[in-house]
Amino acid sequence: MWKYIAQRLLQMIPITFLVIFIVFAIMDATPGDPVRIILGNDPPAQAVEDLTKELGLDKPFMVRFFSYVGNALHLDFGLSYRTRQPVFDGIWPKFPTTLLLAFLTVTVSTILGVLLGIISAVKEYSAVDITLTFTSLIFASVPGFWLCLMLIILFSLKLHWLPSSGVGSIRHFILPVLASAIPSAAYLARITRTQMLEVMRQEYIRTARAKGADNKRVIFKHALKNALLPIITITGTSFAGALGGSMITERVFGLPGVGNYILTSVQAKDVPVVMGSTIFLSIIFMVMMLLVDLAYAWINPTLRSRFAKK
Repeated sequence: MWKYIAQRLLQMIPITFLVIFIVFAIMDATPGDPVRIILGNDPPAQAVEDLTKELGLDKPFMVRFFSYVGNALHLDFGLSYRTRQPVFDGIWPKFPTTLLLAFLTVTVSTILGVLLGIISAVKEYSAVDITLTFTSLIFASVPGFWLCLMLIILFSLKLHWLPSSGVGSIRHFILPVLASAIPSAAYLARITRTQMLEVMRQEYIRTARAKGADNKRVIFKHALKNALLPIITITGTSFAGALGGSMITERVFGLPGVGNYILTSVQAKDVPVVMGSTIFLSIIFMVMMLLVDLAYAWINPTLRSRFAKK
């Protein structure tokens, strides 16, 4: 098991390097001059030249890229073009907001999606199943920004129940969590239904029923346990993605999270912030995928023995 974990950790190195190169190339190719963004309109020519040299933007692409990688290996991710502060000094204060949003979103979407999926599978082809399936299809297809706006119009502007933006209390997270969790729960409900129906048609489920096992025991102990693997994958991926910041949700609701910060940095072509955020989020995503694989092994003894041999 430890050998497998070590192999996965080593695989993160070339993957991270490739991600850094791709994002660095994209940021270099996008229109906009960071020097002009920093100095404003009509700056003196000498000031432009001096800042260009200071930022190293007068050097060839590959020189700048390997220089950045070398500094990053020494945990030097540079200074933000906009704030002139170290990159992670801008990321860390915003991460708790994104972490809380991600945790609440995944918790709500998992509980809601799995429960609705189980109900839909147990009531197969009934009116309940058809209604839940149709509703899940609609919400899984709804654009995120549209859902955010509809929730604001309904609960903030019409009913005046919840704040529409900002961070101050848990009430400020209700609408963002709903906007992020509803589409995810709808998709998870469809996956759970499919997996549950497949498992419930297996021979050992019929055997358990023939031996007199009650319906709840069959559903939650036998069927759900064996249908969990794809659910874990989706939950882990959703959590890792949410930690990257739900950019649309954070921007619409005015949350000072990582996603909103990255979006602002991309618009300003603040390369050090974008690169530092990319490295940070890539590592988080790969660690989450490793934890998902370990969760597989914990649930499935066959996979556990396979990992132990590696």
